[in-house]
Amino acid sequence: MMKIIIIGALSTASLYFAQTYPVSAIPENLKKNANVVIRKDFTTAQINKIDEIKYQHNTVITVLNKDGDSKAQVYIPYQKGDNISDVKVTVYDESGKKVKSFSKSDFGDFANNTQGVFYSDNRILALPYTSAYYPYTIDFSYQITNENTIFIPDFMPFSSPNTALEDAEFKVINKSGIDLKTKTYPSKYNYTSVSIADNGTEKTYSYKNVPAIDDALMLPQPEKILPKVSFALAKFNLEGKQGTLNTWTDFGTWYYTNLVEPVAASTPAIKAEVAALKLEGTTEEKVKKIYQHMQSKTRYIFVGLGIGGWLPMFPDEVQKKGYGDCKGLTNYMKTLLNEAGIPSHYCVINSGSSQVSFDPDFPSMGGNHAILMVPTEKGNIWLENTSQQIAFNHLSYSTADRNVLAVTKKGIELINTPTYTAEQNREKQILKINLTEDNSINGEIQFAYTGSQYDNNLPYVYLSPKERIEAMKSRFDVLSFEKVEMKDFVNDKDHAVIKFNMDFKANNYSKNTGTNLIFRAVPIFANNYYKSDENRELPFEIGQSFQDEYEINFIIPKNYKIDEVPENVTINSEFGTYQLNIVKNGESLKVTRFIKINKGIFPKEKYNDYVSFRKKTLNTDNSKILLTKI
Repeated sequence: MMKIIIIGALSTASLYFAQTYPVSAIPENLKKNANVVIRKDFTTAQINKIDEIKYQHNTVITVLNKDGDSKAQVYIPYQKGDNISDVKVTVYDESGKKVKSFSKSDFGDFANNTQGVFYSDNRILALPYTSAYYPYTIDFSYQITNENTIFIPDFMPFSSPNTALEDAEFKVINKSGIDLKTKTYPSKYNYTSVSIADNGTEKTYSYKNVPAIDDALMLPQPEKILPKVSFALAKFNLEGKQGTLNTWTDFGTWYYTNLVEPVAASTPAIKAEVAALKLEGTTEEKVKKIYQHMQSKTRYIFVGLGIGGWLPMFPDEVQKKGYGDCKGLTNYMKTLLNEAGIPSHYCVINSGSSQVSFDPDFPSMGGNHAILMVPTEKGNIWLENTSQQIAFNHLSYSTADRNVLAVTKKGIELINTPTYTAEQNREKQILKINLTEDNSINGEIQFAYTGSQYDNNLPYVYLSPKERIEAMKSRFDVLSFEKVEMKDFVNDKDHAVIKFNMDFKANNYSKNTGTNLIFRAVPIFANNYYKSDENRELPFEIGQSFQDEYEINFIIPKNYKIDEVPENVTINSEFGTYQLNIVKNGESLKVTRFIKINKGIFPKEKYNDYVSFRKKTLNTDNSKILLTKI
């Protein structure tokens, strides 16, 4: 996927001062819930001209325990053409005594290739340092001059939980004569605020004494809690390609001209490829046939080359090599559709578990992924082009429910991706279970998953039959399986449904009470642990709505009769609805379970109400049924 290189995760002051940072000087309120404390996070961004920004970074981080090591990694991401200088690193012990110092010559220079990256211009200078004791402090500073002025990093206090901040500043000195657009996004929860000092061509933004966000259950992403300031130059440069960023329209025109149109050329081989498909039927049927053909012959490999890593591979190169990243595969699919006379839009999106949309009122370069949108009279068709297994016209939870930058000749249009309802994010279970006198059960379960629950089960497609069985045992560990046979596994790529059946035997399901048997009403459920929190400090988030429907048919053993069954239960809440119904029919018993959960961010005051709701559903799942021996 496309990577935005946010210059230096850390920051800097105008000059490098030799200082000590005893841990005893950290305010006690900043140590609470913190693995690291950012003592100082200063950045100066001096904009000299359309193709030059000079950044000066200085960050001082105290690591309180081993869990904070990853937050204090010393590295400098860069690209060819960047000039890095004045690199200094000093390590202090708990009392603030200097332990060791390093310079640029101590750093290693590596390809900045994450897993799945094949080709990339991205590089990284990294210092391999590990402390043998805690706490310790790292003072890190450097300068870097960047010709790509399209990216100016957002200014946030921090981006991960269990991180506290003493002092942070972001100073912008604009000597370019180009209008610098800024926008402040306040914290929706008043967690902290940014201070602004304006001195004409020099502005300073600052945060002070920001406590750590505890990594509590169901915590929203920090970016949804904290404030930030965004920046964008009205005129910018990217690898020698200059443009304007006053509106989404003019930026979109530049994007199309420089990053989409130059790689849109078809070839005779691609024309022949499309002709061989012998397309017939509706637009949707043609798109589906082309898409599933493309999936069958390509695989995903990240390629970060060309105009800062943002230029897609040529379609003929993807066709010949059989691989590409999100940009290249999306461009290849777009070219195939063009040959079939079907227009489509190259779309840039923020992919991730947290729904992040572009601001319609603040144009800027962004996004980390590319997908394709095909407009039709019946609605938009959305294509995720990096997966060989995902269903046609289905976006996963990492790309649904947010907007995209749809790039066209006329500019960029912001379009919303689909939002899946609880009814669409469905699990269906049909169970046929035989109860036996030896306390075991055996039978068959039919499973079906759609929407985000389809996404959750898609990884099973990549597993061997043996691995799937082990995954089932682990997933449904509320049962003591003696044997499991998973069969008829189907990934329905036409309708975005995963189905499979499971034959099983599980021991110790029922218990003896004298000569009678007692067992719970719902064999398989999510055995989660819910705990009240009287001191909850932040809101909680239900990230996905969903709906589960279970139909459970019990066959009781001979010489037993159904004696006691629970009352039917309905639990209504703003967080969702739960129902459990039980019907006796001679020697059989039918249990139906329904639960619907609503997504959303809820105030901290309602957290214990949510816990109470889920405890009630869990307790009802464990309702007991009594069989009496005749």
